[in-house]
Amino acid sequence: MTHTAPLTCTPASQEPTIHSAYEPQTGTWQYIVGDTATLRAIIIDPVLDYDAATHALSTHTADALLALVDANGYTVDRILETHVHADHLTAAAYLQSRLAELQGGNRPRICIGKRITNVQKVFGARYGVPVEEYEGAFDVLLEDGEEFAVGGLSVTVMPLPGHTPDHIGYMVGANVFCGDSLFHADLGSARCDFPGGSAAALYKSAQKLLRLPEHVKIWTGHDYVSKERATPVPCLTVRNHRARNKHFAQGVTQPEFVARREERDAMLAEPKLLHAALQVNIRAGRLPRPTALGLCLLHLPLKLEGAGW
Repeated sequence: MTHTAPLTCTPASQEPTIHSAYEPQTGTWQYIVGDTATLRAIIIDPVLDYDAATHALSTHTADALLALVDANGYTVDRILETHVHADHLTAAAYLQSRLAELQGGNRPRICIGKRITNVQKVFGARYGVPVEEYEGAFDVLLEDGEEFAVGGLSVTVMPLPGHTPDHIGYMVGANVFCGDSLFHADLGSARCDFPGGSAAALYKSAQKLLRLPEHVKIWTGHDYVSKERATPVPCLTVRNHRARNKHFAQGVTQPEFVARREERDAMLAEPKLLHAALQVNIRAGRLPRPTALGLCLLHLPLKLEGAGW
């Protein structure tokens, strides 16, 4: 995992210090957002390492976040999810447990948008997850437009459905952590073909972001490097997106965007970590209840082709 330099915005009394941490295996940006005056902080979209070939879980990436918290003397009040991710496992439950130990029992709350309950029911039924393992898994279900404090900072919940129906963002000062709503300008936007996803809804969410003042920074949930751009970039300004975003610049209309997004989504393969990610993430990062032999098991749906089954 690599870290960008912390970004401190002004004025310090209203703007956070932002530490961005990139996880290259899944192309995920994670964030620690801190108030330097009070040393209170939040963590956004943390990653739990999972090797699909060996089914091994590890905490290297999450432990690097803990080291960054410790190096800055932060007390973490909340762990925030923008949505139920389908491409990586969340480290929220692991971090909550470790931070409670490190903070003398001060247990950060795991938070997500209120529409998570519908997503949990859909994927709980799909994978046979017992209701008691996901119901109440998140400590706080956030309302659209809700505001809460982190030290001297104010965080506002911004509904951003489209990529998934439960998707939200977090506005802190002149910064929005938009999850998978917008990617880097040369990538455009995220897919919308998951259950409850909607390209039309994502268009409206993107317009909401692009109507913000042009100096506001939009911090993305993912970036994918290429030969043309070898260094991942965590944020661009609203001005950058208005001028350069591959899917929204130059006055693209909703019908145009929907047609292009749906055509693109129809060609995409499912995320490599889809089944493991969804089953763990609807549990807020907690593992399935162990069997009598002490094994934590996930379900893998089979695709049956041909006749005779």
